[in-house]
Amino acid sequence: MLTTRWRLLAAILALTLFGAAACGDDDDGGDAADDEETEETDDTVEFEAAQDSSALGTIRDRGNLVCGVNNVLPGFGIVDENGEYSGFDIDFCKAVAVAIFGDVEAVEFVDLTAEQRFTALQSGEIDILVRNTTWTATRDGAESVLFGPTTFYDGQGFMVSEESGISDVSGLEGARICVLSGTTTELNLTSYLDSEGIGFEPVVFEDNTELQPAYESGQCEAWTSDKSQLAAFKTSIEEADGGTQVILEPTISKEPLGPGVLDGEGDLAQIMDWAVFATIQAEEFGISSDNVEGFSSEDPEVLRFLGQEEGFDAGLDLEPDFAAQIVAAVGNYGEIYARNIEPIGLTDRGLNALWTEGGLLYAPPYR
Repeated sequence: MLTTRWRLLAAILALTLFGAAACGDDDDGGDAADDEETEETDDTVEFEAAQDSSALGTIRDRGNLVCGVNNVLPGFGIVDENGEYSGFDIDFCKAVAVAIFGDVEAVEFVDLTAEQRFTALQSGEIDILVRNTTWTATRDGAESVLFGPTTFYDGQGFMVSEESGISDVSGLEGARICVLSGTTTELNLTSYLDSEGIGFEPVVFEDNTELQPAYESGQCEAWTSDKSQLAAFKTSIEEADGGTQVILEPTISKEPLGPGVLDGEGDLAQIMDWAVFATIQAEEFGISSDNVEGFSSEDPEVLRFLGQEEGFDAGLDLEPDFAAQIVAAVGNYGEIYARNIEPIGLTDRGLNALWTEGGLLYAPPYR
């Protein structure tokens, strides 16, 4: 019995010593420490790979920004006979490219219809969507679009020929109404006229190159779209001697238009946001493409905006003077608006004025 007890104690002691030796290996940085180091290294590699695979990393490696745009909407996005792009949305594409590369030419434009735009963003065909797109709950969620600041506050309306004799929406009873497919416009049309008890026939088109001639030829008595679009086509139709066009009251929806990137691309989204804010804040400061180069101020916020305050870093991984570069290349918001939107007849900025002028445009502080 005693012998058995001593054997048991000896076995326990041996196991204890073995365990202590194993623990001693851990403390001395043996195999377990090597495993830990390997695990850490693997995590670092995975993190770096994730960083490199981000949209921003891809854009920088490629050397340009790919921007999905409208190419047939006067004032917002259009291509001339030489293949040159211009417009309000085009300028904001350029602003983001300047922020990233310091180069207004470092951008490639991809023409998209309303129905193509979200698929193009989701598939990676484009990096950023800047195509008169309304920020809505379903687009934010179901379509996985991470929207930036609203660049243009718009609303939907109806346009008719003066010859039609229609003077208000009640006159649309039984009318054929031209509308683009794949848009919030199509949904708003049905919701509003149904709520008003007005019967109508929708005539649906994929893009405005099909819709405009249909409207002008009388296939539709009315055209519904964002009022900014209607104003653009009203001008072009009347200039081509297509007869006087009338945009009816009221405005039937809220249409906050702005740029967007794919959900999860936070770094790119931040740059998009602050590129837009740069144009708004520049106008508030009185900084324009004409005076930005020699602009001077004792205001610390202005100095930070211009990249002239030593040591200030917003953490956006951009040049300190990125905002000044944007203004020099494309102008402040007021310049962008005057260059692109005023020529289509929208001289009153309304909600698109600075907050200091009774509008909704407001940039967060540069600090």
